[in-house]
Amino acid sequence: MTKMTKIKSADALPLNTILAGDCIEQMNSLPAESVDLIFADPPYNLQLRGDLHRPDNSKVDAVDDHWDQFSSFAVYDKFTQDWLKAAKRLLKPNGAIWVIGSYHNIFRVGATLQNEGYWILNDVVWRKSNPMPNFRGKRLTNAHETMIWASKSEGAKYTFNYEALKALNEGIQMRSDWVLPICNGHERLKDENGDKAHPTQKPESLLHRVLVGATKPGDVVLDPFFGTGTTGAVAKMLGRDWIGIEREEAYRKVAQKRIDAVRKFDKSALEVSTSKRAQPRVPFGQVVERGMLRPGEELWSMNGRHKAKVRADGTLIGDDIKGSIHQVGAHLEGAPSCNGWTYWCFKRDGKQVPIDVLRQQIRAEMENN
Repeated sequence: MTKMTKIKSADALPLNTILAGDCIEQMNSLPAESVDLIFADPPYNLQLRGDLHRPDNSKVDAVDDHWDQFSSFAVYDKFTQDWLKAAKRLLKPNGAIWVIGSYHNIFRVGATLQNEGYWILNDVVWRKSNPMPNFRGKRLTNAHETMIWASKSEGAKYTFNYEALKALNEGIQMRSDWVLPICNGHERLKDENGDKAHPTQKPESLLHRVLVGATKPGDVVLDPFFGTGTTGAVAKMLGRDWIGIEREEAYRKVAQKRIDAVRKFDKSALEVSTSKRAQPRVPFGQVVERGMLRPGEELWSMNGRHKAKVRADGTLIGDDIKGSIHQVGAHLEGAPSCNGWTYWCFKRDGKQVPIDVLRQQIRAEMENN
């Protein structure tokens, strides 16, 4: 069981815990540069003027709670500046932040992000496949929200699992417009009276995509506006550690109950597609050093047209060329470049075997050690 607590200072991170109280005070009490990712769903400052009603005159369950009330834009901007400053102190040098909002607040948040020295990487449009209609009929149906993804500073490194997001999208590069449904049905949490536990509960699909794309298993994810705990629930499922901050007791209780019921996926299920550039580099010379191929052994091009001999220093020699596996392959094909690992093969028991099999064998050993 995780537990709810309020802390004044911390020498170590209170992982997998919901902290009670003001988000700025709590963030300032945590160790600097200790968090990998922050996902923030701050108050939208909707500035509602009276109740909203449907055509049948029934009242719309809108965001009219006191935590979303700010007396002026100046007050809201000061609040935004303070929590973003506290968040930046917490982020590791290679950390990043995602902030979600509507047209009421996201432009003000974006300007403050830049003023505080964050570097915007993308704005992502979450297009709701089932948005709530505009009952008054005086504006366009508000069918999207905007997320801003930013690194801690210009030039800072950050996690981006490009291949994993591409795999989520059936092999097509992930775009910055995401079509996902709003939270409803069995996922929508209810309170003791059967009403919505939170007016702006985010769908788990949204957090799944963010965390798969921008974190690694074991990373620490902090949500300073925790609400009913979508960030914590998805982080737990995906093998990430999490910290939530929430000042409303009713939300904390719902979030805790929800997260306690979540089961973490097994280790093999948490593995995602990675870029080849992220894999350990293996020089061809290492294949020769380890005796997987011997000096003097012949390699053949996969198309069967060319051959070359392996030399003791990991280079190849052909009829009129010597050099690396890449250089010799490119020369023989008259091409500007060549991936020697996929171009060359050796023969075993009369069968062609790509030399890349040997590289993958070495990589597997490196990852298991």
